[in-house]
Amino acid sequence: MRDEETTPQTATGTLSPGAPAATRAAAPAPRTGPSPWTLRLVAIGLVLTALNLRPAITSLGALLEEVRDGLHMSGSVAGVLTSVPPLCFAVFGVMAPRLARRFGPGAVVCAGMVAITAGLVIRPLIGGTAGFLAASALALMGIAVSNVLMPVIVKRWFPDRVGSMTGLYSMALALGTSLAAAVTVPLTDAMGGSWKAGLGIWAVLAAAAILPWLPLLRARATAHDEPGPAAAAQPQAPELRITRSRTAWALACFFGLQATAAYITMGWMPQIFRDAGVSAGTAGVLLAVTMAMGVPLAFVIPRVAARMRTQGPIVVFLGACGLTGYAGLYLAPSGGAWAWALLLGISNCAFPLALTMIGMRARSGAGVVRLSAFAQSTGYLISIPGPLLVGVLYQHSGGWGVPIALMAALMVPQMVMGVLAGRDRTIEDES
Repeated sequence: MRDEETTPQTATGTLSPGAPAATRAAAPAPRTGPSPWTLRLVAIGLVLTALNLRPAITSLGALLEEVRDGLHMSGSVAGVLTSVPPLCFAVFGVMAPRLARRFGPGAVVCAGMVAITAGLVIRPLIGGTAGFLAASALALMGIAVSNVLMPVIVKRWFPDRVGSMTGLYSMALALGTSLAAAVTVPLTDAMGGSWKAGLGIWAVLAAAAILPWLPLLRARATAHDEPGPAAAAQPQAPELRITRSRTAWALACFFGLQATAAYITMGWMPQIFRDAGVSAGTAGVLLAVTMAMGVPLAFVIPRVAARMRTQGPIVVFLGACGLTGYAGLYLAPSGGAWAWALLLGISNCAFPLALTMIGMRARSGAGVVRLSAFAQSTGYLISIPGPLLVGVLYQHSGGWGVPIALMAALMVPQMVMGVLAGRDRTIEDES
């Protein structure tokens, strides 16, 4: 990779140790990689971008009832709306590798932040359900391509700190998720109770995430995030056939099952508590606690995982927490509500673990791009039916026993796929 090359070169080639002193004196200074200022700017861009990868979703969840009333949205359409995020992530995430090759990962992430900002500005202003869905899809498109390319940027700019940098942006992502869930309603009340203002205010945060990427776009010609002429002249590696890699499939299934659990938790956990007699306000706080658990753990887990040859033990631990949390929801949903919220919050940290494994299961930047797009797009497709199925089971069974049993049952294949994806191998070895 170009950003990892540090061999001094002259205009005609690489200097040999025995080159004349005059030649050495005339040679340009050795290239030592990106400047510390550039790396700090990339890190700031990663953090601000990660903060914006979920508020468009969780802010809408907090105000869904008000949005339904304001747009005269039917219950079935509202149900479809809850499945739009994973669908958009799957469809638009496939575009990310091609866009990254054409324009560079940094430029595509910057464009993604512009799309999120535009979508968040437009959707409260436009009238009608169709326009609201279209504007939401625009924001989700920006989120989708950024989802895929975040591990790629980490691998290219911080190849020796994949675990710590993945932990940093995973922590920011969890913070943005919980922050939007917790403060959207109070912000809406403070701005006069208008759901349009409550949703639109998050465009300010998205606009701020555009700024760190702009200087990097101007420096694109020499940026380490882009392949240079020397790299282009080198023989190209054989095209990866990622669908032949068992590790890629295992990682995609693990990603999809953990996303299923996360979307079920975000969409239905407050209702489970409310049906058990917990107040609406407390149920919202419990969801915020579950999401907030990802803030510290999303920083710790990737760092620990990056130091381990296999990540199976972490997968099993997170799965055991999930199974215990579901058992608690089944047996005593209100009696141990805070404990179950904490345990499910720990279990949801399978997401940063999956992102870390994406960076570890490929040797090259190109491999990470392909693996990230494949695992996330396929995974989000797998996750689409989950929340809808839980809603159908809840409606037809008249309670939460059967849906909770389904959630616990899905945790078992998630653990199996995670153990397989966490083995010490790369997709290049298998494809």
